Amino acid sequence: MPELPEVEVTRRRIEPRLVGRRIARVDTTGPSYFFLTPPRQLRERLVGRRIESLFRRGKYLLADLDVGSRLLLHLGMTGQLFSSDARSPRFLSATARAALAPGEQANFRPDKHTHLALAFEDGAPEVYFRDVRKFGKVLLLEPGESHPRIDRLGPDALEADGGLLRESARGRRAPVKSFLLDQRVLAGVGNIYADEALFRAGVRPGRGVHRVTRREFDAIAAALRSVLRRSIETGGSSISDYVSPDGEDGRFQDERRVYGRTGEACLECATPIRRRVIGQRSSHYCPACQG
Repeated sequence: MPELPEVEVTRRRIEPRLVGRRIARVDTTGPSYFFLTPPRQLRERLVGRRIESLFRRGKYLLADLDVGSRLLLHLGMTGQLFSSDARSPRFLSATARAALAPGEQANFRPDKHTHLALAFEDGAPEVYFRDVRKFGKVLLLEPGESHPRIDRLGPDALEADGGLLRESARGRRAPVKSFLLDQRVLAGVGNIYADEALFRAGVRPGRGVHRVTRREFDAIAAALRSVLRRSIETGGSSISDYVSPDGEDGRFQDERRVYGRTGEACLECATPIRRRVIGQRSSHYCPACQG
């Protein structure tokens, strides 16, 4: 699932394709759980609107429109937001189960998994929102309207602070890994970056959050900020379906210390990396480096 770095990279690279443009046409697939706003309403209410700005809250993208309404986008697990002139073998790999040949990439047309397509009055390349599993979400908010998906989010994980984490942990006994994945605590943290931050902080993911010390909370917060910023710098993690809007893969997967490295030697001490399930999520850690 795209996490904060992948969504931030998407925001930065799709922003020039959206902001300042007026929507001329909206194409959608039929009603499904992908659409929190019915597709017919999207087609009716988005045409003619100018996109004024694009920002991120946690793993959500929000586009402000000229009439004060707001378009919310969530990539879910396999969502891809990209320009019609982008080229990447990942765009159809989830359905074809194989990389597309370069010649086939140029022939891509919106398919049954391309649930939202925006065309613009100035003739700029269209923007597609494609999601094979349909766990992504599209919601149009009226001027001044909010939604629980946004209201319940905690502070952005790029602003993680040890004191904030300590305060949020009061009275809790959940594993620290589950605590970090709670979007009400920090918005944007997912499986990859929770594992990587806990490794850098030297804390095992299964330890109860009530047993984490003040110094360790400070270390976890600093590690989260560091690993998230580094991932943004490298374009995010392209492990499965994620690809940036311009078709480029991220490179942070090449810098992972523990995530997805079960059985491989720790890069610090050579101890084999272990995997365990915590809160129904795979967690990876070094039993020697993480106390």
